Parts: sequence; C-alpha cells; structure tokens
Amino acid sequence: MSRGVVFAVYFIAIFLQAGAYGLTFMLPRLFDSFGANEKVVGAMLAVTTVATLLAVYFSGHLSDLVGRLRTLGAACIAISASLFLYATVDTVGAGLVLASLLLGLGWGLTYSLGPIVLTRLVRADERVRFFTLLTVFVMAGFGLSPVLASTLEGMGYGVRAAFYATAVLCLIGSALFFMLHTPVRANAINPRPELPSRITLAALRGVLTSPALLPVFMVFLGASVFAGLNNFQTVFADARGLDYATFFLTYTITVVGCRLVLARFRGGRNPYLTIAMLQSAMCLSIVVFIFSGGNLPLYLAVAILFGVGYGVSYPILVAMAAADAPEDLGAQTLQIFALTYFIGIFGFPLVAGWMIVELGTRPLLTLIAVMAVVEASLALRRALARRPG
Repeated sequence: MSRGVVFAVYFIAIFLQAGAYGLTFMLPRLFDSFGANEKVVGAMLAVTTVATLLAVYFSGHLSDLVGRLRTLGAACIAISASLFLYATVDTVGAGLVLASLLLGLGWGLTYSLGPIVLTRLVRADERVRFFTLLTVFVMAGFGLSPVLASTLEGMGYGVRAAFYATAVLCLIGSALFFMLHTPVRANAINPRPELPSRITLAALRGVLTSPALLPVFMVFLGASVFAGLNNFQTVFADARGLDYATFFLTYTITVVGCRLVLARFRGGRNPYLTIAMLQSAMCLSIVVFIFSGGNLPLYLAVAILFGVGYGVSYPILVAMAAADAPEDLGAQTLQIFALTYFIGIFGFPLVAGWMIVELGTRPLLTLIAVMAVVEASLALRRALARRPG
C-alpha cells in the first residue's frame, strides 16, 4: 500500500468514527424522548469523562502491547457498541451508564492515539499540515452527524436512527484501522521501533514542567467552551425557534473550508499571537450569541465566527503542544493534551447541564465567554513573551 493510499484510508477511518462524538450533541434530544433533562445529560457525560480519562491514561500501555492501529480498531468497536446501546435504551439506568462508559473508552483511545500515528508517518516540518488535515476529517465527522440526525428526523425516522447508522460506520472504520496495521509500519518515516507511549509519573512530571503545560491547559479551556456551546445547541436553538442543523452545517463548512485552505499554514512567525487573535473571534461569537435571540443572520454569523476562531486555532495549538514538548516525550505530551481536552469536552457539560436547569442559558453563555477571554489572554501572554526583542 503506497503512502498516499495509507493516508487516504487512515483519514477515512478517522472520519467514520468521528461522527460518534457529534452525536453527543444530540443527547439532550434523545434523553428528552424518555423524560430525562439536561442534568442527566451532564451526569452521563461525566461518566464518559471518567472512562475517557482512564482510556487516555492507559492508551499508551495498551498500544505498546498490541500496536496503535489495532488499539484504534478495538476502540471503534467499543464506540459502535455504545451507540447501539444509546439507540435502544428508553430509561435512565444501567444501560445508559454502560453506553456512556463504552463511548468514553473508545473515544479516549481514538482521539489520543490518532495524532500519535501521524507522527510516525510525517516529518516534523509536516506536522502542522497533517494535524490540520486530521482535524478536518475529525471535524467533518463531528459536524455532519447532527446534520444526519436532523435529516433522518425530517424523514420521520427519529433521532435514534442516527445512532444506529453511525454505529455501523464505526464498525467500517474499525475494519480499516485493523487493515492499516502493517502498511503504517511499512511507510513509517523512521524505521526504528516505536518509542514507548505509556504515561508514567516521570513522563507526567516532564510534560507539566515543560513549556507544553500552557497549550495543555489552554486546550481544556477551549474544549469547555466548545462543549458549552455545542453539546446543548439543540436546547439553545429550540428555545429561540431556530434549526440546530443550520448551526452545525454552517460551523462544519466554515471549519473544514478554513482548515483546507490553511492546511500548510503553520501559525505564522508567532503562532501564539495567531491563536490569541483567532480565540478573540471565538469569544466575539459567544457574545453575539448571548444577544442575538432568534435572528437567523446573526445565528449564521455566530457559527462562522466560532468556526474560524475555535476551528482554525485548534490544530495550531496541537502543533504547539508537540513543538513545546520535551523531545523524548512527544507521544506522552499529546496524550496528556488529549486528557485535558476530554476533561473539558465531557466534564464541562455536567456544569453546563446544571446551569441550564437551575439558572438558564444566559449565565452559561456568559461563563463560557469569560473562559474564552481567559484562553485568548493566555495565548497573548505567551506570544508577547516570545516576541523577539
């Protein structure tokens, strides 16, 4: 299998499994069908958080034993099982908890190991480009699965049909990952055996005392902002008389388009300054959303600004985490980066769900706007510290 074909198959597999996370945006709608509110959504995503953190921590141990591609294949099977469970449960109970656990285990493994596989295939000067392409396929899966759900609902099939369909796609992705085990080894840039990926206390200490600590913390803030706006977008849209599919489709087109156009962009001479500017646009999008009400043009503007701000800054931040990492701890740094990302992605909805039920949506949007300001400020501070002279 040629190097080009390896990349094509790998990115297709990434796209097929990424839709599973996009369906977490549909959980408020799914849970409402059997009488559960946003608090329950947050609680189940908190269960997912615990499983995800365990999966990320042990992903290096597992991949050292069986190989990274085989681990990715097994993870997709776990994700598929979780989606089948979500599609069949009709009450809050053990089935829902098991589905949340399986989703966390599977998604934690796929997300943390995905970039590490790429580092095996690309040179250091190609990382931003290929990390950007990776996030294009991830984001396409994220954003299009809610659109699929909306389409199936419009056809009269209901939201559960989207969970069944995406579960099948994850199984196809699993088969592709298993198929790539030998070709990836054959096309590796460095033929030497893979360095150990497992996270140890010494590795953790090494990462957290390095310059990589900043992007590791920043991704937590960004993930929390992303989860706050996206996981409950169906709630926001329904309250304002808007179609949530409009937001997700506009956001996805914006992110995919920008990342494809900027695939070779490395962040400029001062990447952290670029990140700060982009995250300022992300903050502006949330402020506009707070006051936009049911205005459709402003709703589209929010999706575009958020897509440009968060969507373009994220792959640059991933690349900066890899660049700021100690030379012998690249794999561990990316796993810890994924760990903090998941704390925000799956942990923050617990807070967000409680705030929606007890306080309403505006206090939640205000909180995530403040978090966006803090993240942009941290990037600006690092940018000014690194400016020559």
